[in-house]
Amino acid sequence: MLIPHDTRIALDTVVDLVNTAPESEPPEDGPMDGLVDGHEDGLADLAALYAFAERHHISGVGTLGEKDLGAVRDVRSHFAEVFAAPDARSAADLVNRLVAAAGTTPQLTDHDGYDWHVHYFAPDASLSDHLAADCGMALAFIIVAGEQERLRRCEAPDCGRAFVDLSRNRSRRYCSSRTCGNRLHVAAYRARRREAGS
Repeated sequence: MLIPHDTRIALDTVVDLVNTAPESEPPEDGPMDGLVDGHEDGLADLAALYAFAERHHISGVGTLGEKDLGAVRDVRSHFAEVFAAPDARSAADLVNRLVAAAGTTPQLTDHDGYDWHVHYFAPDASLSDHLAADCGMALAFIIVAGEQERLRRCEAPDCGRAFVDLSRNRSRRYCSSRTCGNRLHVAAYRARRREAGS
């Protein structure tokens, strides 16, 4: 699957954004300060939001406030719904609503040393609209290509992180083969050894 460079960057951004969310179920003893199910909210405060924008080289961020933080968290939850959508039509409806609300305005640009690419957000857009437009259009690219099933969650029972399966045969099951994949393979190997020894 051939994915343009700027689309790939936007897909990496949306995956990272979705993965900043804490788990939805609180631990048995109740939520701990900023923790849900042992996973911190990666966008717990404005400092984390600025760090996210810097990590993804998002230009024109300007001054951010609590309203921006809430709006980006809202966009994050809508992107999580896209990853959970049962079919392409449902995913497309979610993406359509996101990019329409962001006031999508495609324009060609070549800034900050990057070659020509498309920005889908309007000039001076808020960070949440920037993410909704650019990342939403990257997800639209996947849906239009008939590849919605590539938007996945890690199959490791204690993980569930989002990822885009870009393997040739759509066979990737884990967010990282080095961490979750290896850990589960080792656990399965040890279980087989225990069974063989009993």
